[in-house]
Amino acid sequence: MLLCDHELFSHLKRFHPRFQSLFEKHHQLDKQITELEGPNGADYNNNVIKLKKEKLHIKDEIQRIINQQIRLK
Repeated sequence: MLLCDHELFSHLKRFHPRFQSLFEKHHQLDKQITELEGPNGADYNNNVIKLKKEKLHIKDEIQRIINQQIRLK
């Protein structure tokens, strides 16, 4: 999913509130998209597209946090 080592990822999930919030929202969106698409992923509509864009934006923000932490090491 993201470019990060496991130790850093675990640390951020535990001690970085914004990271944790984004991670949970990303997971919720993933679940919501899966449910909306249906079992074959065939029910692809504007709502799914909107959710996928939001999920991608969150993923980008998560990656920025990770990159920032890597630079601080």
